[in-house]
Amino acid sequence: MPTLSTPNLRQYALVTGNYWAFTLTDGALRMLVVLHFHQLGYGPLQIALLFLFYEIFGVVTNLVGGWLGARIGLNRTMNIGLALQIVALAMLAVPTAWLTVPLVMAAQALSGIAKDLNKMSAKSSVKLLVADGAQGTLYRWVAALTGSKNALKGVGFFLGGGLLTWLGFRGSVLAMAAALALVWIASLALLRRDLGRAKAAPKFRQVFSKSRAINVLSAARLFLFGARDVWFVVALPVFLASVLGWDHWQVGAFLAVWVVGYGIVQASAPRFTGRDPLQPPGRGAAFGWAAALAVVPAGIALLLSGWPPQTVLVAGLALFGVLFAVNSALHSYLIVSYAREDGVSLDVGFYYMANAMGRLLGTVLSGWVYQAAGLVACLWISASFVAAAALIALALPPHVRTTGRGA
Repeated sequence: MPTLSTPNLRQYALVTGNYWAFTLTDGALRMLVVLHFHQLGYGPLQIALLFLFYEIFGVVTNLVGGWLGARIGLNRTMNIGLALQIVALAMLAVPTAWLTVPLVMAAQALSGIAKDLNKMSAKSSVKLLVADGAQGTLYRWVAALTGSKNALKGVGFFLGGGLLTWLGFRGSVLAMAAALALVWIASLALLRRDLGRAKAAPKFRQVFSKSRAINVLSAARLFLFGARDVWFVVALPVFLASVLGWDHWQVGAFLAVWVVGYGIVQASAPRFTGRDPLQPPGRGAAFGWAAALAVVPAGIALLLSGWPPQTVLVAGLALFGVLFAVNSALHSYLIVSYAREDGVSLDVGFYYMANAMGRLLGTVLSGWVYQAAGLVACLWISASFVAAAALIALALPPHVRTTGRGA
């Protein structure tokens, strides 16, 4: 893998470590909430609605956070995200009788703001730490950051299921808040203070992208992530627990292994989608990989009608994870590549606003459609969403051939 200069490598390590720590708590908290409230008797739609503000505020945060990062620096937006996650965890450390729906939704709203501030800051930072024009290097470092983060999110799912069994809900969120507080203190002391601040303070109206490439890619991203979450967020874990009879450990471990594997594939994506450093992947790759992915949820839906559901879901989810990881890695690289360097967080923030809208749509549909029509209906919606993402990708502009400097 290409190397960065020593100061930039140190900053990349700090950004990545910060992102990793946050991701562990984010994955664990999501699994804790799904399993704990399912145990308390909440239905699938009710559980989905607990995450409603998490996703809604993610949309707003990415839009405003990109502008904020360009004005005050990405180090500050990243540290604000960590602090808000600590507050969100602390809010949930109350007796079970106090865990009302409004309180949980408010805590999830803060967590959604925190997650997207942290993610936007981390992804934007990579653009500034890699030499201009080094597209091969950029693709590899973006894939490494994103893939490792998603692998750790899977560990977070496993951690959430384990902590719920060992410490209970309240003990789990307190332990995570304490650990994240230590990371926050280290980040305040060590992260570069001018990272990502635009040369000229951008006006708020600049949060809406004027770039056709970014607008098209954002639309494709919305459908791609809606396709994942429409069956993965609520429908799948509830189906595993209620229909197949899996316990907390099994659900948490299975989803954890899936996300870890997904992250490993994502980090490795440049090895088989970006083998030519002078010709990075573009719209052709984005269309082709999305078209291949669309076949998988449709195939799972068809096979569930006559095959053992456990076998179909385990095998189908593995294939879906591999193809989805490649699609996500391609998109993550393309947005950082298309983004302007000065005020990069504005473009990245707008793109992840579309990502958050896709998650919001998928999360709500996951609970509603599963409750009304079951898992198969969620899978057909997933297939149609991925097909839409593939068709939209055809409208991307051709990728400019790189000079190979630093690749």
